[in-house]
Amino acid sequence: MRPIIKYGLLSAAALAALAVGNWLLGGDDALEVRVAEVSRGEIRKTVLNTRAGTVDACRRARMSPASAGQIASLPVEEGDAVSEGQVLLEVWNEDLKSEIELSERNRVAEKSRAAESCTRADLAAREAVRLAKLHEDNLVSEEERERAQAEAEARAASCKAANDSASAADARVAVNRARLERTFLRAPFDGVIAEINGELGEFVTPSPVGVATLPTVDVIDNTCLYITAPIDEVDAPLVKAGQDARIVLDAFAGQFFPGVVRRVAPYVLDLEKQARTVEIEAEINDPQRYGLMPGYSADVEVIVDMRPDALRVPTEAVVEDERILVLNTGEGLIEERRVSVGLSNWEFTEITSGAGAGEKVILSLDRAGVKPGARAVAAAN
Repeated sequence: MRPIIKYGLLSAAALAALAVGNWLLGGDDALEVRVAEVSRGEIRKTVLNTRAGTVDACRRARMSPASAGQIASLPVEEGDAVSEGQVLLEVWNEDLKSEIELSERNRVAEKSRAAESCTRADLAAREAVRLAKLHEDNLVSEEERERAQAEAEARAASCKAANDSASAADARVAVNRARLERTFLRAPFDGVIAEINGELGEFVTPSPVGVATLPTVDVIDNTCLYITAPIDEVDAPLVKAGQDARIVLDAFAGQFFPGVVRRVAPYVLDLEKQARTVEIEAEINDPQRYGLMPGYSADVEVIVDMRPDALRVPTEAVVEDERILVLNTGEGLIEERRVSVGLSNWEFTEITSGAGAGEKVILSLDRAGVKPGARAVAAAN
């Protein structure tokens, strides 16, 4: 029986050794935790909007004709690219065109009458000079000289009046052309037709004062788009015009569009007493490259500071009082570290002291049993 007992004792010793080794390596009862490596990389301090903003065009014209009438010409369609000054819509205006033709003919007649009157005035002036010389030689009477002088002055006055009438005729032509121009809608800038509310032959009227109506033609400049969004009043001092921004659109999930802050409102909105905000505007760089249009909902991330090569960890690994948990892979134990942090955003936090590159920080902070001194192993990715 001794060999059997001896074998039993050896088996127990082997099992104990295996258990110790298993404990040292973080055995079956060790916690599996998610870890991330302390590494170097870019990190940005950012400010985010508190509510979604809206994409809008830097220039947008919601236009209606200045004169009521029937649409006689509508040479554009929604989506068309237009140039500054291009006719977008014309209201029936044949009566005004006729008035312009009439006023132009009257102007020609007035100029002809002015030319005739001024020719007569010139003749009268020369006659007055001739008689004045004859009077000096006592060849004509004083009465004849005075009569010729008065005739010359009267003719000069008639010439001036005729020229004034011709100028008035020019003004009447300009007035009629201005009235005609009120029947046209022209593109105020290069852009795209976003919307048309009207059909050929329909009647349109200008919007009454104080009453909002749909524009007949909506033109946007799609070469310049921006986002208006609110940020928390606490973050407002950090944001300045000219800072870089990243813009996220719900319609383009996973994409970031580069932009720049172009305006920070000089006042605080207190529409919600518990969430006072400041409006900012961020312009999208080269929106035509991405085919963007106004109307999208958007979020803005303003970059207020950046480190191109910072020692960093995922932000979820940092406890509020600037602590991290590190997995000592050699001993299989969780260790607590006090760290000093620098820049931080929702993704990464800069570590200025307390941890080194290559160490494994624990991300599973909410898992039961995760605490300093606990045994753990890194979970497989």
